[in-house]
Amino acid sequence: MNYRVTCLSPTLVGDGQKLSPIDYMVWKDHVNVLDQNRIFKLLSRGPRLEGYLAQLKKAERLDFASWGGFAQNFAGRRIPFDHASAVPTWENARPENLFIPTFATSTSGPYLPATALKGALRTGAIFDRWSEATMRHVAARLEAGRFPRDLAVKAEDSVLGGPNGNRMRRFSLADSGSLDFSGMKVYLVRVSTLISKGKDASGADRFELGWKSSRGSAEARRIDDSTPFFVEMATPGTSFQGQWSEKAEGEREALFAAANKYAAEQIARHKKYAELAGLAQLAAFLNALDGRLAEVRKKNNGCLLSIGWGGGMLGKLGYVDTTNETYRGILRQTPFYNRAIQSGLPLPKTRRVIFQGGRPASLPGWVQLEVG
Repeated sequence: MNYRVTCLSPTLVGDGQKLSPIDYMVWKDHVNVLDQNRIFKLLSRGPRLEGYLAQLKKAERLDFASWGGFAQNFAGRRIPFDHASAVPTWENARPENLFIPTFATSTSGPYLPATALKGALRTGAIFDRWSEATMRHVAARLEAGRFPRDLAVKAEDSVLGGPNGNRMRRFSLADSGSLDFSGMKVYLVRVSTLISKGKDASGADRFELGWKSSRGSAEARRIDDSTPFFVEMATPGTSFQGQWSEKAEGEREALFAAANKYAAEQIARHKKYAELAGLAQLAAFLNALDGRLAEVRKKNNGCLLSIGWGGGMLGKLGYVDTTNETYRGILRQTPFYNRAIQSGLPLPKTRRVIFQGGRPASLPGWVQLEVG
């Protein structure tokens, strides 16, 4: 039996590798990944090798005036930018922000690691079974005064079963087959945030859209003052296929139902965020995603998942009601989340947003999984 995964938004499932600014050059709206072995072989025949090695050693990015011909003639592959408007942003970005995460790749081409799907399905199954009672039980374990190392493991085992009887072992997925690189593009991504603006006349909290910056103020009002990221992603419509197996019939539908329930909750919270932030184009994307989810639920042979890079906190939580006081009490036990809660802002207050045509348009990593 096979599965098919179709990207609904730009998606990155990487292997931890990044292209540094001296691994590529930008030419004609493409990231031209240099074939360094060919370049070294060519330069070793003449006097320019020492100069090239010296620049590689000290430069933050290669000097196009001196070495731009390599981008034209010695590129191992060329990755187009999603939109030409991203190129001026790249040209003005600081070198430390020009490291490009790349898609997982075998010797045959990019592929989708099965672990990305397994993890998302597992989180959906946990979400379907965790409740406020689960959170109260976890909170009770914290009353002893120290944070148990196996806190999450025990909570997961309580609903999925222990190592010998875990429900997720009834399903098995293999890595997808490899594709060519034609479905990959480089996308511009920025991190949005919410800035408190006090309260309105009715006493409700008011928020303003901001953008995260790595320099100066941590939160910029102007998009152009925020920190850009450039990421290689599979384009919407790209499909990966691999093998799916299961030990018993009938349980796959329950697993997909749980994953879709989780997706619905994630989308609802993202829509609320888009409303608070005034991100109209992102809201339109989420409405379309909600419509796609309704169609998938009618067929019972698939689900929507948020996978890979950029999904943020909501893509990893088995319990997403971050306003629940018992749950917030658990999070207060960790310094990172304690600071976030003390701010009084919605949790999470940030999103990685993909820009398309120069405008904030979608969220990364949404895919449709189908089996059969």
